[in-house]
Amino acid sequence: MALARARRAESGFNYWPGFVDALSTLVLSIVFLLSVFLVVQFFLSQEVTGKDKALEELNAKIAQLSDLLSLEKLGKQSLDDQIAQLRAGLASAVAERDRVKGLYDGLANAGSDAAGRTAELNKALDSEKQVSSRALAQIEVLNQQISALRRQLAALEEALDASEKRDKDSQTKIADLGQRLNVALAQRVQELSRYRSEFFGRLRAILGNRPDIRIVGDRFVFQSEVFFDTGQATLLPEGRSELDKVASGLIDLDKQIPSEIAWVLRVDGHTDVRPINSPIFKSNWELSSARAISVVQYMISLGVPAQRLVAAGFAEFQPLDTGNTEDAYKRNRRIELKLTER
Repeated sequence: MALARARRAESGFNYWPGFVDALSTLVLSIVFLLSVFLVVQFFLSQEVTGKDKALEELNAKIAQLSDLLSLEKLGKQSLDDQIAQLRAGLASAVAERDRVKGLYDGLANAGSDAAGRTAELNKALDSEKQVSSRALAQIEVLNQQISALRRQLAALEEALDASEKRDKDSQTKIADLGQRLNVALAQRVQELSRYRSEFFGRLRAILGNRPDIRIVGDRFVFQSEVFFDTGQATLLPEGRSELDKVASGLIDLDKQIPSEIAWVLRVDGHTDVRPINSPIFKSNWELSSARAISVVQYMISLGVPAQRLVAAGFAEFQPLDTGNTEDAYKRNRRIELKLTER
């Protein structure tokens, strides 16, 4: 050391040895502190481990105590149930005792009441016998009424059978009458057809072969221009003369056709498709109907029976020709006469 100091003294002041001494002291201090920390940590871990074991033991004891408490509760519930059953049994025994006592008291009093009850039962028995007698009498009356009803039902069944037989006979007669009626109607239709043919023949002979008068099926067709001016419903003199011929033939025919044949002469008015809107006629319906009525009224004035005439207006809705030419319009403007059934 003296030598070192002498050297330092010789070379000047040196810090390094002091720094090494301080650093060694610091390292030793840290090592000491770490040793102390480890020792303390060891003892603390031991202490904690011991406490964990104690805590586990306490938890186990608590679980055991909980189990014992549950068993005690179950035992108490069982004892409570047994006590309730014993109380119920006791109450039942008391009730049975009271019942037996009541029966005993009733038997004790039965001897004194037996005579009175016997008398009452005898009276009730006599009353029941009387009621039974009345019931038997009513039953007998009901049996007699049932027998009478059965006889009435038998009589009604006989009457019903007879009615059904008469109904069958009536149905047979009705069917026969229906057939006869159909035959008669067919005969009437044939007769009307024959008179229609005669009427057509007479009119054809009377009217001649005029181009403005045609036969279409079972109808005589007159062009409207024969009877009326355009848009009018007043008969022209030429039309009146033609209707005079028709009326004459119709009057003669009415005298020949038997009165039981229901026939009429239907007068149909038709227009073309072009609409009319005049101060007199607002539509083709009105014009066609008015023309048919004019013809009917004039024939009535000539002596044709009114009940044998019918006026009908068809406007433009029954055309003979669907074209849009003047010839088609002329063909569709017409008056038709048809002899038919009423």
